[in-house]
Amino acid sequence: MFPPPIYSRAISCTLLAALFLLASCSEEKQENGHIGMVTLLEEVAQKFYVPGNRFANHARVAHFDTLAAKASGRKKFDFEYEKATELLRAGDPEGAAKLFEKLHQELPQVAYSFTPKDQGLADRLQADIAQAYLRFGEQENCLINHTSASCIFPIASPGFHQLPQGSRKAIEHYTALLTRNPEALHYRWLLNIAYMTLGEYPDKVPAQWLIPLESQSEAAVAPFEEVAGDLGVDVDAISGGSILEDFDNDGNLDIMASSYGLRDQIRYFHNDGDGSFSDHTEKAGLKGITNSLNMVQADYNNDGYIDVLVLRGAWFEQHGKQPNSLLQNNGDGTFTDVTAAVGLLSFYPTQTATWSDFNNDGWLDLFIGNETADKFSPNPSELYINHRGVFKNVAKDVGIELNQYVKGVTSGDYDNDGWQDLYISTLYGQNFLFRNLGLGRNEQLKFEDVTDKAGLAKPMMSFPTWFYDFDNDGWLDIFVSGFKFSNDPSVSYNVAAEYLGLPNEAEKARLYRNNRNGTFTDIAETAGINKSLYTMGSNFMDMDNDGWLDMYLGTGDPSFESIIPNKLYRNKAGKAYQDVTTAAGVGHLQKGHAVSVGDIDNDGDQDIYTVMGGAYEGDNYRNALFKNTYQGSAPAGNNWVSIKLEGVKANKAAIGTRLKITFTEQGKQRSIYRDVNSGGSFGASALRSEIGLGQATKIDKLEILWAGSNRKQVLENIAANQFIHIIEEDSQVKKLDIRKLNLQKKKGAHDLHHAHLPNHQD
Repeated sequence: MFPPPIYSRAISCTLLAALFLLASCSEEKQENGHIGMVTLLEEVAQKFYVPGNRFANHARVAHFDTLAAKASGRKKFDFEYEKATELLRAGDPEGAAKLFEKLHQELPQVAYSFTPKDQGLADRLQADIAQAYLRFGEQENCLINHTSASCIFPIASPGFHQLPQGSRKAIEHYTALLTRNPEALHYRWLLNIAYMTLGEYPDKVPAQWLIPLESQSEAAVAPFEEVAGDLGVDVDAISGGSILEDFDNDGNLDIMASSYGLRDQIRYFHNDGDGSFSDHTEKAGLKGITNSLNMVQADYNNDGYIDVLVLRGAWFEQHGKQPNSLLQNNGDGTFTDVTAAVGLLSFYPTQTATWSDFNNDGWLDLFIGNETADKFSPNPSELYINHRGVFKNVAKDVGIELNQYVKGVTSGDYDNDGWQDLYISTLYGQNFLFRNLGLGRNEQLKFEDVTDKAGLAKPMMSFPTWFYDFDNDGWLDIFVSGFKFSNDPSVSYNVAAEYLGLPNEAEKARLYRNNRNGTFTDIAETAGINKSLYTMGSNFMDMDNDGWLDMYLGTGDPSFESIIPNKLYRNKAGKAYQDVTTAAGVGHLQKGHAVSVGDIDNDGDQDIYTVMGGAYEGDNYRNALFKNTYQGSAPAGNNWVSIKLEGVKANKAAIGTRLKITFTEQGKQRSIYRDVNSGGSFGASALRSEIGLGQATKIDKLEILWAGSNRKQVLENIAANQFIHIIEEDSQVKKLDIRKLNLQKKKGAHDLHHAHLPNHQD
């Protein structure tokens, strides 16, 4: 039973009018626009932090408590059940467990009111009790008494729970449930996890309910080390976005992280160049810039400094009419919100966008995929053309104004015709490939929906996606991961079934190989990637510098029952993927949101920063930074190069520029291909091109096809294992003085990470 939505006052019309008037570019008006956005975000929080918002969990606890106090009999029971559910979601699993237990004992008193819908209510309540205790164990151990091994699957001794009460209680209840329901694979999965948290897997798991883990990979994979806590960048929050980027052009990658709560502060960690990070959030002028599920960076005004687009409103549906933010990098360590001034102020729910020069004029344009749910008003997608730093929405004019529940977008030139195309992933059924037809009459940009012609029309429920060259043949392929948003069967049920080799109903991932003729073929099964992944944040990388693109996948869904490992897949020479999660030590069990990849310590291999935590207020967790030890491991035979590209006719950050790198390895010459972009659709990797060269000691030939200008530049004999800077039309390759960093433990680091602020006001 749920109450009707409750709405508070509308966002101030006066404030909105003021924001729209801030369309000139004077510094004073930009500053006023920044202050106006901070004020607007607080008004958004006040408007939407109401019991009708399923993510306003503290407000919902109070609401159902009030309703329960005025009710009796079955109505009181139902309101208390809702309150217990919201207590768990609000971060009080112990209180939730006690209330669920009380309700379980009261079942005989309300049996008179049972209907067919109440069948299984006793089991559901006991499952709720078990889940609350399991989360309580996580809270006591993995959060409060955190170690770098906490929640890394399969859990090893440093991550075992020292306070066992939560998992012991969970085991007791899951055992009782399985005794009555032996085919309930989701209870079986969670029982195995509970035993694992206590160091009692597999020996003490009853044989009939044991789920065997996958065997260790036969590949020699260097382990990753989780160092976020040591560096003080382990933001403790719920789901959000992340960016790894060199925001101040000092050669070192900084970190920006956001969180989904309406009042959760975006955080900016500056890489100090000595192996440590400092929290520059307030110093950067970001105080009050809050609430984002995803962010993506670009140099929108071609001034040489990377700016940030902040996306808001995803999953909120009728409460998702929230503004995005464009944060202009001022080049002095500060950012200013210029959203209204540049024409980007709109109010649609979204978490996905892609920057690309769609009209080839040297300025980055912006496509934003918004979320239209069937029962609510349409929220059309937007395509903003950049007119030297000012934007105009032309989505309808160019044939790309979609009203779909868009969850992921990616841009790239899939047909190698010099124009950037779009692939769009949606949650409820149909994905889309739009081919960019270029400029027609009156210089009008046009797109054509070629989904059917390309062989991509098979329905699917999906989430993150990206273009990349999986097999290094010079043609962009498409990865898109399935995401079946359903409780029946649950995520845990389907994942357990997959581990046991049983059929399941999960939406599988797809890997579409480019056939080089405008069509694609799904090779996910032969590539070993048609799995029940439930991928959210994710990105691709070259973990071992062999020149083949691997991928790290964050997994889960909003349910607290969704305790499944994130995954790392190694690309086996463009033929298949190999699951190396266990060997690499990156199988985090918490919800995996935005994934950003970059060489954060400048040692030549790519590291992973990932935002952890779920959608509900109490499903918080610490962000993780997995340091890649490949270059420090023996034998580390593969070499690398890191390239910063600077456009002149092309956009300054060179986004969309294509690289063909040819080198000789063990007497044989081969080529690999890369595009300059931030990677996948949920998480933003560094824009500098970090490229593995296998065992080659130099690049024989580097061919650059600059985005927008479509000018080809060829450079030869570039030594491996260095950072270089290449400017469009400049024949010189400049070596950058970027030094390897010895990551340092920050004194008192664990006191610095708490950023998840309550969305309600006391």
